[in-house]
Amino acid sequence: MSASALVCLAPGSEEMEAVTTIDLLVRGGINVTTASVASDGDRVITCSRGVKIMADAPLVHVADGEFDAIVLPGGLKGAECFRDSPLLVETVKQFHRSGRIVATICAAAGTVLVPHDIFPLGNMTGFPALKETIPQDQWQDKRVVWDPRVNLLTSQGPGTSIDFGLKLIDLLVGQKKAYEVASQLVLPAGIYNHYSE
Repeated sequence: MSASALVCLAPGSEEMEAVTTIDLLVRGGINVTTASVASDGDRVITCSRGVKIMADAPLVHVADGEFDAIVLPGGLKGAECFRDSPLLVETVKQFHRSGRIVATICAAAGTVLVPHDIFPLGNMTGFPALKETIPQDQWQDKRVVWDPRVNLLTSQGPGTSIDFGLKLIDLLVGQKKAYEVASQLVLPAGIYNHYSE
């Protein structure tokens, strides 16, 4: 059975982070399901820059699925919607308790994970301008932070979403596949691209 990921979307989610991650995971052969966390269950999500994305299903229909990872894109309004959704918060807690990967980017770590104390232990990063939302002893100023102790993957923003997606491919299906996908992207030298690891 191939790896699978649940990518959550909410009004105000950052579209570049969401779409880049979804695209890379699909290129890596990972089954992706997108879930709407909109309070009205609407599958059409208007993202932070006005781009509309159609989710596969409302979160309530897929939250109990056997996914290997859950992904929370950033975008402050979207992250606040995640934070205020009891179902989303409980779903993330279930992933964490069962040892599955929780992956967040940009505003999501400091807006969702920290206020709900889901990862009291765990190194993480996020959008640098929101650094104060993450405890100082957990913050790492890196493009991508993977903490294998708690299966937590975090990243900083739209410009790090390729790094984030490639690391998620590496974790879910292996470094060889991450290298294959990176090779298709014409990445500039120096970007975290799995060529030298």
